[in-house]
Amino acid sequence: MSVPDRLKADVQTADNSFPSVNKLRETQSFVIPVTYKLEWQDGFGARGWKLDCTLDDPNVIAATAETGSQISTSVLVHDMLDHYISGFLLSGHRNEAMALIQLASRTGSDPRPDYTQMVDEDLMQGSASGEQLRSFLPPDFLKCLPDDLMSGKQVISVLIDKLGRSVIRAALIDHFFELGERGIPLAQASWRRHGLDYQLRRQFGQCLQKLLTRVDNIVQERDCSYANGEFLLNNQFCQLHITTPYRHGLKEPVNGNHDSGPR
Repeated sequence: MSVPDRLKADVQTADNSFPSVNKLRETQSFVIPVTYKLEWQDGFGARGWKLDCTLDDPNVIAATAETGSQISTSVLVHDMLDHYISGFLLSGHRNEAMALIQLASRTGSDPRPDYTQMVDEDLMQGSASGEQLRSFLPPDFLKCLPDDLMSGKQVISVLIDKLGRSVIRAALIDHFFELGERGIPLAQASWRRHGLDYQLRRQFGQCLQKLLTRVDNIVQERDCSYANGEFLLNNQFCQLHITTPYRHGLKEPVNGNHDSGPR
């Protein structure tokens, strides 16, 4: 398939000036491998991109460049910045608690609706993702529980009997906020280890969103069934290097003409 004129400036091959992956790594860029599929065999049939570190995780659904109504960056950007670079796995309630605070401070979003949903749909049903329910609960709750081994549903039932449903629900939502705040210094340390400026997270988000939007349009225009590539980040530029089924390079400045203010 021919490349549209408006995209030709972005296309680079091994014979021209786009730097190789090795060259990009030599500039100390942080590398995030990704995979695209037109349809993932994950039970959802989703189209989109996944970080390669999540390819075997059934809990992680592929994401496109689509954004929400309140947040101007996509789920994949959240996965990269607020989880992967920040040092939090993409599965588990504890990791999501910390990643959502990163998202909130980067975009101005409110994590409460997501926290509330996880409490209502998971924890209040006796299920904690990534660990046993007992280990996730606030320490004060453990004082109300017998030492006997119990299922998650039994744990919640005992707590509701002793403290009341509304008290448990409110405390668990607050616990998510507490866990999220505890994750801030961990995320800051992780960004420093990777040589990336934590204070540029908003700019990184807008930069990666631009790259993702561009490449998502390209794989659809070329009717690609799959693609493999790498996002490469440093404090000056974000780049995307597609390696299969063809070679393609995109680049955006971190401090480019992105919208100002929390988004």
